[in-house]
Amino acid sequence: MLRTMLRELSLSGDLAALLHQQPPGGREHEKQIVADFLANARGIRTETDRLFLVNGAQQGLDITARALLSPGDTVAVDALTYPGFKMLAQAQHLALQPVHSLTDGPDLDALNTLCQRKRVRAIYVMPTMHNPLGWVLTAGQRQHLVDIARHYDCLLIEDASYAYLVKQSPPALVTLAPERTVYIASLSKSLASGLRFGFIVTPEKYRLPIKSTIRANYWSLPSLITAIGTRWIADGTVARQENRMRQEASKRQAIARQALYGMDVVAHPYSLFLWLRLPPELRMDRIATALADHNIAVSKATAYSTTRHSPHALRLGLSSVPREELFSVLTQVRSVIEHFPI
Repeated sequence: MLRTMLRELSLSGDLAALLHQQPPGGREHEKQIVADFLANARGIRTETDRLFLVNGAQQGLDITARALLSPGDTVAVDALTYPGFKMLAQAQHLALQPVHSLTDGPDLDALNTLCQRKRVRAIYVMPTMHNPLGWVLTAGQRQHLVDIARHYDCLLIEDASYAYLVKQSPPALVTLAPERTVYIASLSKSLASGLRFGFIVTPEKYRLPIKSTIRANYWSLPSLITAIGTRWIADGTVARQENRMRQEASKRQAIARQALYGMDVVAHPYSLFLWLRLPPELRMDRIATALADHNIAVSKATAYSTTRHSPHALRLGLSSVPREELFSVLTQVRSVIEHFPI
C-alpha cells in the first residue's frame, strides 16, 4: 500500500505542494475528506472549520487539555482508563477523579454524585470500545451521560481511538451533545501506528482556543502525511482496512477464548486486546516479570488504574503476534499463571 501510494504521489501534478507549510489544523480540501468520512462511516456531521488534523489521537487529547482545561481542574475518568490520558493529566496538573466501573460501563450514578459534591470541569470517556475493558455503552447510557454533563456543565472528551472496531454502535456522544463534546480519533490503530494522523471535532465555542493551541504547539502536520492519509480515506482503503481489522479481531478473540477458557477474562468480541484478572493469591508485577522471562510483554493494571489501589490484572494485546502463533503464546501465558509458585 505504501509503495503504491508513494509512487502515486511522485507522479502527481503538484508534488512541490507537499513541501509547503499547511495552515494550522490542516488544509481545507483534506479536512473536507475527513469530514465526509466521519459523516459516512461514523454518522458524525461537522463543518470543516470545527475539524482539525493532528498528529494522532494522543496529540488530540493533549491539545484539547491544553486549550480547554487549566491546572487544578477536576476531570472525571473511569477507574481504569487509557494511560496516555493519565500521563498528560499529570504533566498538565489536572486532578483526576475516578468513577467506579460496572460490568458494562461507568457507574453513572456515582458520576452524578461526584458532580454534585465537586466541580467537575470535564469528563473523559471512551464510550465505544473502552480501553482496556472493551465495553460499548448503550444508547441509554450515552444519553444518561450527556444529561449529567449538561446538568453540571461539564466538557465531554470523547476518545474514539478504537471505535472503528465496532461496525454498528449507538450514536457518538458528539452527535448527542455537539455543544460540549470534543471528539478525538485517528488512523493510528486501524491503519498504521507510525502514520500519526488524527483529527479533532470541536464545538464552535472551542474552535478558536483549539486552533490557537495547535498554532502554538506544532502549527501543522507534515503535508506528506496528510496527503497519504486523506488519499487512503478517499479511495476507500481505510474503510476496507477497518473492515479487515474487525474480522481479524474477531478471529483473534475466538483464539483467546479457547486458549484462556475458564480464566477471568473481560473483552469485547471485536477487540484487539483483553483484560485478564488474576487469581487473588497472585500479584501482577510478579506474573508480568515471569512472562517477560518468556519474552512475552504484557501491561500491568497499574498503568490503567486511577484509584489508589490497582486490581491485580493484566492487559494482553492480541495484535502484535502472528495469528498462527497466538494460541501457543496465550497457552504459555496460561501455563505461567497456573503453575506460578505461591
